[in-house]
Amino acid sequence: MTRDELLTLLASLRRAQVAGRRAPHKPLFLLWLVGRFVARGSTAVSYAEAEEPVSRMINDFGPAVSDRGRARRRAAMPFVHLERELWDLRDATGTPLDARVPDQSGWLHRQGAHGRLRPEVEALLATPGMPARAVRLLLDQHFTPALEPAVCAAAGLDLTELEDAALRLVVDGDPAGRRRPVRRAGFAEEVLRTYAYACAMCGFDGALGRDPVGLEAAHIRWHSQEGPDELPNALALCSLHHTLFDLGVLGLTTERRIRVSALYVARGRAGLAVADLDGEPLTVPRRAEEAPAAHFVEWHDTQVFKHGRALAGSAER
Repeated sequence: MTRDELLTLLASLRRAQVAGRRAPHKPLFLLWLVGRFVARGSTAVSYAEAEEPVSRMINDFGPAVSDRGRARRRAAMPFVHLERELWDLRDATGTPLDARVPDQSGWLHRQGAHGRLRPEVEALLATPGMPARAVRLLLDQHFTPALEPAVCAAAGLDLTELEDAALRLVVDGDPAGRRRPVRRAGFAEEVLRTYAYACAMCGFDGALGRDPVGLEAAHIRWHSQEGPDELPNALALCSLHHTLFDLGVLGLTTERRIRVSALYVARGRAGLAVADLDGEPLTVPRRAEEAPAAHFVEWHDTQVFKHGRALAGSAER
């Protein structure tokens, strides 16, 4: 296996959508495995070890589920179904397990299931710059930039160190380089100008002299998920509300009112100010054609916003 072949495999992961919702289970599991490799030099892990941290990542950065039992077992799906070209899964006796075995937590525990990225994959991850290339590809394909630090932190990866390594790489002919989304020049400034340089949720309009500070252009449907650089797919948000919007704490209704997830909790005055946004009208541009479009809002509501009851500890299938 060559480096380009590995990157091509990572770029073409099979992902079954459930009820039309994105399923970032495999990318998150792989990011966690890369973090484990960087820290330990090995990806060998039992299901018992992986279940809680990987399930928690899927809960935090994937669509929500309201069933607490499912939430605690979400790691089972990628642990079983990750492509065998990448992943070697075995039971307690060392017998290989194929992707047709049950992706059920109890079954995996009883079998003593354990896995490891294949030796040729680990050998490539040990080459200079390869972890950075793999992580960059997975982040660009499946997440939005505001979430990158949080995803990497949960996976045990130092994002700054990885980016520094990535800058030293030549990406000619690299699938990661070809697939990285290219953003339209001037789009962010256009969004901020359309929203009068103020957060559409809280009205924050801070500036340092003449330069706005703490304001960002947010995609409603993520750029990595085929969201276009168009005003109906954009909001001007302060840094806090941009992050909360991308995490699914905040959402929108098709009537352009703000939603706050039932999973969100806060005690202090600043935290409760976020909860108080629930039901408040979103500030929209004066021109109707520039306001958030319903189909982009519906995508965010289905794919990102955290519906459901609060989960104890967070962690699905």
